[in-house]
Amino acid sequence: MDVLSLIGLLILLYYFVYVFCAFVLDSDLALAIKEKFGEPISSLKGKKVWIVGASSGIGEELAYVLAETGCKLILSARRTAELERVKKNCLEINNNLHDDDVEAYPLDLLNFDFHKEAFQHVINKFGELDILVNNAGRSQRAQWENIKLEVDKDMFNLDVFSILSLSRLAVKHFLQTGKGHIVVTSSIAGIQAIPSSASYCGAKHALHGYFNALLTEHSDKNIKVTIACPGPVQTNFLAECFTDTPGQKYGVETAVDRSKISARRCAVLMSVAIANKMKEVWIANTPTMRLLYGFYCFPNVMRWLMTNIGPKYLMKVREGRKIE
Repeated sequence: MDVLSLIGLLILLYYFVYVFCAFVLDSDLALAIKEKFGEPISSLKGKKVWIVGASSGIGEELAYVLAETGCKLILSARRTAELERVKKNCLEINNNLHDDDVEAYPLDLLNFDFHKEAFQHVINKFGELDILVNNAGRSQRAQWENIKLEVDKDMFNLDVFSILSLSRLAVKHFLQTGKGHIVVTSSIAGIQAIPSSASYCGAKHALHGYFNALLTEHSDKNIKVTIACPGPVQTNFLAECFTDTPGQKYGVETAVDRSKISARRCAVLMSVAIANKMKEVWIANTPTMRLLYGFYCFPNVMRWLMTNIGPKYLMKVREGRKIE
């Protein structure tokens, strides 16, 4: 076998592995390997973690996973009662954690003037911060041409600018301490645009741009960034979705569907990514993973398919509905 034939065979094998994995894994290949052979989640024991958006969904489950491994936690969101519930559950999950090891700290992310005080509170609480988890945000359901510009601004204020505001405070702290880790909950919408969510797609794409720029500027520093990109997750996110009208919520109950990944499983995989300091990870069940790997390995073919299949297929994938 000559050299060119060998190279061609290796390239073919490379793509075959990715296509095969898209049919059997609920994450990208690198994350699946780290889950089996990389640093265990237990390596995070004792880390001081601030989870913003911890009152429900992925953030709540992430709090439980990190509590199990013995992290010290500050849990933030707007709903105080829900935060107290999550704190109580964290302490019940791990009897070795004391009441002072987990704090429910209410925070309205849109109150930008309060961010510096909130960050200082976290530092005063534990003396330092190891990991900031930016998990807060809302999705969207709206037709592109009908979206009022105020909605785009509201989306970016919550899903982008509030995250940047806290993260810049964290980075300044990390540069002083010589280490730190920022985790950002993005979405597959930050990789591949999806229908009926233009503002949301724009916001998630923006996060990738901002945080990849951070890594580029501080590649020589011990500052880590993990961008988690979940697909359809079984949470009640539709009720709070932005629409095309300012101040309006979508208000629809999210259907239960087995093709969606559970919030618990998503949190476990995110914890693996955090423990292994991975830069970007994809988390979704197989229909979504097939789509992502299709665009990754065969971009021209997928563009042609999407043109001919149309947005209905993409909507089924993003809603986690069964693909027939």
